[in-house]
Amino acid sequence: MFTRSSYLEKIKPFIDKPVIKVLTGIRRSGKSTLLKMIIQELKSKGVQDNQIIYINKDSLEFEFIQTYLQLYEYVKGRIPSEKTSIYLFVDEIQEIEFWEKAIGSFHTDEIADLYITGSNSGLMSSELATLLTGRYIEFFIQPLVFSEFLEFREAAIHQSEVEFEHYLKYGGFPGLHHMEFTDDVIKQYLDAIYNTVILKDVVARNNIRDVHLLERIIRFIADNVGNITTAKNISNFIKSQHLKVSVDTVQNYIKWSMNAFIIHKVPRYDIRGKAQLELYEKYFLSDIGFIYVLSGNKFADISGKLENVIFLELIHRGYAVEIGKWNQLEVDFIASKNGKKIYLQAAYLLSDEKVISREFGSLLQIQDAYPKYVLSMDKHFGDDLNGIKWMNIKDFLLSKDW
Repeated sequence: MFTRSSYLEKIKPFIDKPVIKVLTGIRRSGKSTLLKMIIQELKSKGVQDNQIIYINKDSLEFEFIQTYLQLYEYVKGRIPSEKTSIYLFVDEIQEIEFWEKAIGSFHTDEIADLYITGSNSGLMSSELATLLTGRYIEFFIQPLVFSEFLEFREAAIHQSEVEFEHYLKYGGFPGLHHMEFTDDVIKQYLDAIYNTVILKDVVARNNIRDVHLLERIIRFIADNVGNITTAKNISNFIKSQHLKVSVDTVQNYIKWSMNAFIIHKVPRYDIRGKAQLELYEKYFLSDIGFIYVLSGNKFADISGKLENVIFLELIHRGYAVEIGKWNQLEVDFIASKNGKKIYLQAAYLLSDEKVISREFGSLLQIQDAYPKYVLSMDKHFGDDLNGIKWMNIKDFLLSKDW
């Protein structure tokens, strides 16, 4: 079992602290494995098996736990008679009706140190979950970023070029690394994840009747990753195929897909006016492998894929991300963390003076002192320009200097 140390190190300070640890993220992103890593960490410090209660709602073994009362009774029945610390782990807790009532009670009564996972971003935003406000800390778990992908592949840095091609094609779901790395095998595996998320976390959870419409919307987003998009654009495209759909329906389907972590929305920010704009956002997929599932491996998608990979790296490192507008110029990413910013432009290749002028031009207009990068897949680089750093995308993803 590979250790995803970046997440484990974030969680460790909260072990045995009186807050509920909530791990959220798309299915198969590694939440269950992280729970097992935490259990291993506890055992290495002397915690005994009878102090650990582990419930995995994806397992038929726990099919009988359907409601908060059944969860409460099961846990109470497992607590040893002698007074000792108890650690409760519940995986995919959203499958238990009104789970918040039981978890809230366990926390109030100090019955256990609590760890829960869920595959829906609305997990802690429901009316009932507000009962837990101030009593939990949330950790967002993503599929592998490129540096983790290399670790799972057990590939040295000098092999990173060929592995980056694999990553751009297949994405970062950890389970890939138990598979034979061939197109047929990986495609079937990714199809299975995608269909499970669509059916269980979007269609069933939101009582969607028109599954084909939902799939058309997500496919449109996959085909337009990195492009500015609106719900009206999507509605107009679907109408052009002689189908009826309202903008409101498109917005709802997008929201529910975001709740299931299939897609992320990145808002647009007016750098000069210092205000967030309500229209013309970008959408990115939670894993680059979904583009392979939905659109194949088309070279025409390369620029959008590269932007998608950079976006996933930024949020993995804890940045809040927006796209930028300066007058009529666009900035691919404004990334903010702890009061600091970085500005990023991404391109496949800076192939001629026109492309170079376009990619550097918008950043040259921004006069603040925050770091600015132009990222591309070029192998030979010229000098930085007026403080704007030019880097290879792969090197940027692996760098710890930003």
